[in-house]
Amino acid sequence: MDALTLSRIQFAFTVGFHFIFVPLSIGLALMVVLAERRYYKSGIPAHRAASDFWIKLFTTTFAVGVATGITMEFAFGANWAEYSRFVGNIFGAPLAAEGLFAFFLESTFLGILLFGRKRVSRGFYYASCWLVMAGAWLSALWILIANSWQQTPRGYKVEDGKAVLTDFWAAAFNPSTAPRYAHTMAGALIAGCFVVASIAAWYLLKRRHLHFARQAMKSTLIAGLVVSAAMPFIGHWHALEVAEEQPVKMAAFESVYETGPNATLWLAGWVRDGGKSVTGVGIPSGLSLMLGLDPDHVVTGLASVPATDRPPVQLTFQSYHIMIALSFLFIAIMLVALVLLLLKRLENARWMLWVLVVSFPLPLLAMNMGWMAAEVGRQPWVVQGLLRTEDGVSPVVSAGEVWTTLVLFAAVYAVLFVAWLRVFLGIIRKGPDELTAASEPAAAETAPVGGTER
Repeated sequence: MDALTLSRIQFAFTVGFHFIFVPLSIGLALMVVLAERRYYKSGIPAHRAASDFWIKLFTTTFAVGVATGITMEFAFGANWAEYSRFVGNIFGAPLAAEGLFAFFLESTFLGILLFGRKRVSRGFYYASCWLVMAGAWLSALWILIANSWQQTPRGYKVEDGKAVLTDFWAAAFNPSTAPRYAHTMAGALIAGCFVVASIAAWYLLKRRHLHFARQAMKSTLIAGLVVSAAMPFIGHWHALEVAEEQPVKMAAFESVYETGPNATLWLAGWVRDGGKSVTGVGIPSGLSLMLGLDPDHVVTGLASVPATDRPPVQLTFQSYHIMIALSFLFIAIMLVALVLLLLKRLENARWMLWVLVVSFPLPLLAMNMGWMAAEVGRQPWVVQGLLRTEDGVSPVVSAGEVWTTLVLFAAVYAVLFVAWLRVFLGIIRKGPDELTAASEPAAAETAPVGGTER
């Protein structure tokens, strides 16, 4: 393989690994806020122990997320020097803002959460939880502003072969920023809810920390169902933006080859002949109806651009449809679990508890499939319509050098993942501090198996 292909594989690997921890930390930050809010209002030690438990899981995930994110910054200058030269004037502002206004906000007040419990007031501590979550959400916003500009560039001009910023607000709030941010954050919250539900289900199966598990299960199933049910509508908003701004990407999502009306919405299938046909199950005219509320709505096809300007259709199509299929699965899982909880049957339904336990990786898979569809779907452009991926690679980096760093990254990341997993599972295995048991209502541990927290 040449240096370009290896550089793309390396960046995909590092980004994909990093993105395991980003949505988890965003989702867990919300759980920290909710748990600390209960302690702030009640003063019950069990609620404080629950908050401390989620803070430990958040901190462990946040630390690995930071470590794995640093390598991407080096990759921009090392493997993608020409890309960095082209976008540097644009990317400088959002990346600096992410560091100054988001990362430092998050890390500073995380220090309060870790070391300030006995040194600050309960109100200040609770406010710090909100600021940590705000920092996580702001960090995601600035990174997504930078990424969205690559998809739908605005507020720039090209001078001497470089993109120069002319309008910060137009560049920051380009057409894809809002739907992309909403889509990503909703996915992160779903990922967080599934992790919490998985942990709570494990405790219910093992009959440990029942008061804590019931409380966490109830809140996370409600939040998880609400966000999961909202995701198709957010995804539709994003799809409308893609169809308007990146029609060839949408054509790859649904393998539409010829421009025209009555475009099929595929539920599942296999792309053949470079996108000219699909063998699968689809809704006739469904895509035209979805995008234009009219079966005669014209959808742009892959044949509207030369073959050299088309993305890899099979990979784009499959990753996009896996993401969508999983999103509807999340609704079903959350709905069934919540109904069982309301009927006071969840703790007896061990099969459902096991479904919740093993489902936690699925939202992470869905998010990575979504990013694969978004990034592969805009190929061959690294900046849509302005810079091709092959023109962004560093000319002086050899294939051997990329191979070496890829192997090293894989080895280091394997160690990091094992370390994170051991610590993460160790915290779960221990559970909330023992003071929880002492402060729970006496009936909490002796309640009937089908009982729920009152």
